[in-house]
Amino acid sequence: MGGTITSALRTAQSGLLANQAALDAVANNIANVSTDGYSRKIVNMESVVVSGNGTGVRLAELTRSIDEGLLKSLRTENGTYQQYNSQSSFYDRMQDLFGSPDQNTSLSHVVAAFGEAMQSLALSPNETIDQSELVRQADALMNKLHDMVTTIQELRVEADNGIADAVTDINTLSKSIGDLNDKIIRNASSGLDVSDLKDSRDQEIDKLSALIDISYFYRSDGDVVIFTSAGRTLVDNVPAVLSHNSASSLTPTSTHAEGDINGIYVGTAIAGNDITNDVRSGTIKGLIDIRDDVLPNMQSQIDEMAAELRDKLNLIHNRGTTFPGAQTMSGTRTFVAPATQLFRLDPTASVDDVNITLFDNNGDQSATTTLNTIMQSGTYGSALSSRGASNDWTINEVATSLQSWLQANGAATATVSVSTGKMEISLNSTSVNLGFHDQSATANGSSAADAEIAFDANGDNVIDETVSGFSNFFGLNDFLIDGLADNIYESNVISSNFTASDTTLSIRDATGILGTTVSIAAGDNLTQVAAKINLAATGATASVVPDGSGFRLRISHDKGASITVTQASSNTLLTTIGMHVADVRVSATLGIRSDIKQTPANISTGAVQWDATRGPSGEYLTSVADDTTVDAMAKAMTGPNAFDTSGGIGGTDMTFEKYGAAILSLNATKANNNEENSNYQETLTDSLRLKSDSMRGVNLDEEMSNLIVFEQSYSAAARLISVIQNMFDALDRAVGA
Repeated sequence: MGGTITSALRTAQSGLLANQAALDAVANNIANVSTDGYSRKIVNMESVVVSGNGTGVRLAELTRSIDEGLLKSLRTENGTYQQYNSQSSFYDRMQDLFGSPDQNTSLSHVVAAFGEAMQSLALSPNETIDQSELVRQADALMNKLHDMVTTIQELRVEADNGIADAVTDINTLSKSIGDLNDKIIRNASSGLDVSDLKDSRDQEIDKLSALIDISYFYRSDGDVVIFTSAGRTLVDNVPAVLSHNSASSLTPTSTHAEGDINGIYVGTAIAGNDITNDVRSGTIKGLIDIRDDVLPNMQSQIDEMAAELRDKLNLIHNRGTTFPGAQTMSGTRTFVAPATQLFRLDPTASVDDVNITLFDNNGDQSATTTLNTIMQSGTYGSALSSRGASNDWTINEVATSLQSWLQANGAATATVSVSTGKMEISLNSTSVNLGFHDQSATANGSSAADAEIAFDANGDNVIDETVSGFSNFFGLNDFLIDGLADNIYESNVISSNFTASDTTLSIRDATGILGTTVSIAAGDNLTQVAAKINLAATGATASVVPDGSGFRLRISHDKGASITVTQASSNTLLTTIGMHVADVRVSATLGIRSDIKQTPANISTGAVQWDATRGPSGEYLTSVADDTTVDAMAKAMTGPNAFDTSGGIGGTDMTFEKYGAAILSLNATKANNNEENSNYQETLTDSLRLKSDSMRGVNLDEEMSNLIVFEQSYSAAARLISVIQNMFDALDRAVGA
C-alpha cells in the first residue's frame, strides 16, 4: 500500500475520533444502567477504504442489544395481562357489593328471608304483624334487586369511561410514535445516531400494546407501521385518530349491539370503522368485556330471576282473593287494540270456566255466575256465541258483559273498562266485594283449576299466546308489578347458527301494523331476520343482542309504546325462538303492588271457596283465616322453579334461593378465574421482561472491559499522532537547514 506522512496522520486521527466516540457510547451505557427502557448500545467499527487503500477507521451505526422476536412476544403477553388486570378491580367491587351466598346481605339470603316470612304468614294468615313482615321482606328483596341493577349499570358506565380514557391515550401514543418516526428518518438520513430515539419509540410501543392488541413492521428507512391485529392502521405516515364518546348513564337495555353505546371508531365515526368487536387484548378489551359481556350477563340473570319470581307468585296470587273480596282491580296486561284483540276461553277442551262471585262484607255469597254464562246471555252482553274453536270474544266484549252483570247484581254503578289499554274494575260500592275463581267446569262447586286462556293479539283468528288463569291473564290481582310498557319483545337465548323457517311477521301498536308485514325466508339467520324487520316495520327496531354464549332477537318500539309481535297461521318461528315480552330491566323496576305495600291486609292469603252445605245447593265464600293462597306461594318459594337459559346460566330447575346463590357463585367463579389468569399472565410477562431486560440491559463488567479496550486504542492512536508529529518536526528541521 502506498501512503504519506499526511495520510498516516489522518489514519491515526480517525482512530482517535472513532475511539473517542466509542468511549462516549460506553459512558452513555454506564450512565443509563438503571434507566427503564434503555437498551445497551453496541459499538461497531468499520474500516475506511478509499481507492482501494485503507485510510483509517470510523464508528459505524450504533446497534441496540435487543431481540425483536422476544420483544413482540412480551408485548403480546403484556396486552393479555392488561386485559385481565383491567377487570380485577371490577370483580373485586362486585364481590364486595353483591356478597357471597353465606352472607346475610347476599341475594340468596334475602330471597330465603322472603320465603320464610311467607311461611310464617301461611301459619297465621290473619295476623297483621305477619302480613307486615311479609311486605317488609318482599320490599327488602325488591330493593336488593334494584341496588344490584344500579351497581351493575354504574360499573358499566365506569368501564365505558375507562375505554374513552384509553382511546385518548392511544391517540397520544400514536402521535408520539409518528413524531419519533419522523425524527428517526430525518436523523438517519443525516448520518446521526438514532438508537436513543428508537429506545423512546419502543417505550411508546410498549405502552400502546398494553392498551390494545397490535402488530407492526419496520420499513427500510427505520419507520414503523402499527396496526391492530384485525388490520386497522394506527400509525403510518399520518397516525390514525380513534374516537369514542363515553356514556353518561346506561340502563339494562343499553347495548353496543343495538347502537345505544358509542363505538370505538378509527377515523370517521361510521359503522364500518367501528373496531369494538375486533379488539382482542389489552386494557380496552378487558373493559369492553366487562361492559358488554360480564355485567350484562349478570343483569340478564337477575332479570330472569325477577321475572320468574313475578310470574310464579302472580299466577298463584291471582288465584286468590283478599277477605272479603276486592272492590277495585287494576290489570297489568296492556291491550293495544282491545276492540279487535280476541279472547278464547279453554281453546283445547272447552270445559274450563271462570266463576264470578259477589260477596257481602262477611265474605258470604250474594250473587254468582260464570264467564261463559254471561258471555252467551243477551241480558249481559250481545248474546255472543258460546266458546269454541272459532267463537272468540274481543277484550272489549268481555269487559262490557262483566260490567253489565255486576251492575245488575248489587253493584249498580260498577265500571269495567279497557279504555286505558288495561282492564280496570271498580265496583263503586262498599257493600259488595268481587272474587274470581277458575274451575274445571261451569257447574257451581267444580274443582279449582286454572282456566286456559288463549289470546289472539292481532285478531286474525290465530292463537298467539296461551295463559293460565283468567285473573292472571289480565293481571287483576298481581302481587308484584314492574310498571313497564310491553314495548320490547325478545326471544329466548338461541345459538349463533340458528336459521329461520318461512314466516310472515306483524308488529303492531295502538295505531295498527307498523310499516308492512315482514317476510322471513327459510334459512335466514338472526342478523338477516333483524335486518328484514328494520326494513319493513317502520317505527320498530330489531337487533341481535349477545346473552351468555348465545344471542337474543330483540324488537323494540322506537317511541316506547306497547306492541305485539305475531306471526301468520301455521308459522312457527316465534314459537321456536320463544318470542315474548322482554324480561330485560324487570329487576330494575319490580315492586310490590302499591295498595298491598300501603295496606298489607290486601295480600290474598286465601281464595274463593265452595261450601256444599250452605243454602239449598251450596254457596261460595271467603274466609279471613283461609291460608290457601299464601301457603301455595310459600311452597312455590321453597320448591323447584324452571328457569330459562340466561346470562350464561343454562336452563335449570331449582329454588329461587339456589338460583340467587348460583348467580353469586358464577360471579365468584369468574372473579377467581380472572385472578388466576391475571396471575399467570403476570408471571409469564415478568419472565419475558426479565429475559428481554437481561439482553437489552447494561452489563457493567462488560462495559468496563470495553472501556479499557477503547481507552488503550485511544492512547495508541494518540501516541501514533505524537510520533507523526515528531516526524513532521524532523522534516521541518531538515528542510529548514
